[in-house]
Amino acid sequence: MFIDHIFWLLATKAKLSSEINNLVNKATADNLVVEDYTADLLMGGFMGILIDGEGNHYTCILAHGAGAPMDSSFMNQFASGLAEKGIQVRRFEFPYMQERRLNGKKRPPNRQPELIECFNEVLAKIEGPYVVAGKSMGGRMASMLAAQDNVPEQLKGVLAIGYPFHPQGKPEKLRTEHLPDIKVPMLIEQGTRDALGGIELVTALELPSGIQMNWLEDGNHDLKPRVKSGYTHDQHIMSAIENSAKFIKRCLQSE
Repeated sequence: MFIDHIFWLLATKAKLSSEINNLVNKATADNLVVEDYTADLLMGGFMGILIDGEGNHYTCILAHGAGAPMDSSFMNQFASGLAEKGIQVRRFEFPYMQERRLNGKKRPPNRQPELIECFNEVLAKIEGPYVVAGKSMGGRMASMLAAQDNVPEQLKGVLAIGYPFHPQGKPEKLRTEHLPDIKVPMLIEQGTRDALGGIELVTALELPSGIQMNWLEDGNHDLKPRVKSGYTHDQHIMSAIENSAKFIKRCLQSE
C-alpha cells in the first residue's frame, strides 16, 4: 500500500500547481518531504496531506472550495501566510478533487455525507488540538463538523474563508440551519460584496453570538476588491491571514 501511494504522488506531482514543483525530495515510511511542505501518506485511498509550517505549535486543517484544488494560488498563499505566523497548516482534498487530479475530468463535489466522512478521516490522523478551516464549501463542511453531536474533543474552533451562506443566485436558500449547533468559536472572513453572502444579507441574519464576522471591504467571494475601492487583493488576503492567525491562536492558546 505504501509503495502504491509513493507511485501515486510521483505520478501526480506534475499535475500539482507550478508553485509546488519539484515536490518529492525524500521518501520515508511515514511521509514525503516536499521542499517547504510535507506530504503525509494517508492509507485507505486518500492522497497525501500538504503541510505548511511543520513543527509550528498551533494546528489548522484547511479544506479547499468546490471548484479549486488544495494547491490553488489562493490556498497556497493563505496556507503559507498562516505558516509564517506560527500556524501548522494541513491541506487535503475531497474524493472528487482527487479523482479530477488523476483523470483531468471535472465533476461536481461528492454528496455532503461523503465530504464529512472524508474530513473526519483526515481529522482521525491528527494528534492534539486543532482548528478546522476551509475556503467556501470547505468552510461550510468544517462548520458542519463542529455542529455534529459527536464533535472531536480536539476540535477547538472553526474558520471559514468566504462562507457560502446560500447557493449562487438563490439567497432564499440559506445554509445557516446548523450554525446555532456549533459548539466552538467560529470566524468567517467575508467580502462585503460576496455573491454567496454579502454584508447586507448577512447582517440581517441573527447569527449565533459565537460566530465572528471579519468583513473585507468590497471583497468578492475570493476576497478580491475592485480597483476603484482603493484596496488590493493581496491586502485583503494578508488582512484575513493576520486575523485568522490570531483567531486560531486564541482558540488553542490554553491547549
